[in-house]
Amino acid sequence: MAKYLSKWLGVLTIMFYMTLSADAQQVAMKTNLLYDAAMTPNVGMEVGLGKKHSFQVFYGLHPWTFGHGDDKKQLKHWVVNPEWRYWFCHRFNGSFLGIHAFGGQYNAYKIKMPLGWWKELQDDRFEGWFVGGGVSYGYQWVLSRHWNFEAALGVGAAYIDYDRFKCGDCGKKVDDGDKIYIGPTKAALSLLYLF
Repeated sequence: MAKYLSKWLGVLTIMFYMTLSADAQQVAMKTNLLYDAAMTPNVGMEVGLGKKHSFQVFYGLHPWTFGHGDDKKQLKHWVVNPEWRYWFCHRFNGSFLGIHAFGGQYNAYKIKMPLGWWKELQDDRFEGWFVGGGVSYGYQWVLSRHWNFEAALGVGAAYIDYDRFKCGDCGKKVDDGDKIYIGPTKAALSLLYLF
């Protein structure tokens, strides 16, 4: 838990220092409300790079386990998600196309994935790391001088490396390997505060 907290604080510190020299309407702090609903605290920063370009970085952390004994489930993870964006009108307003990347670590057990993907997660514990990327499309609505709302979706691919263990917290390693995932890689409903 301490290593997750130190990563979280490090990202926040870097983002804070980046805002100290920011011009008006050049920087936005944001949170993805979908991550928040999934109990994954997250923070992002988007920086304007020109009239039609911006760059954002998100960091999310889910350090909790749910349930006890045989009902215990977990999808502990942290993720970093950078993205370059091209705006069709001007930054922080209207439609954009993005190229995103992501990477992080996970520890998952008794999780039912959508569409029956990776069925073994329901019975065994998997831990490892992942990296990937894709393309995205989104739209930002101006709510007021300092507040915007954004919706974005993305598709792409991910490489997932894993170690597989029998049972939850105990058990010896029974397998290791990797998987390739192709499909949705981004979903965001974000609230932004513009400086």
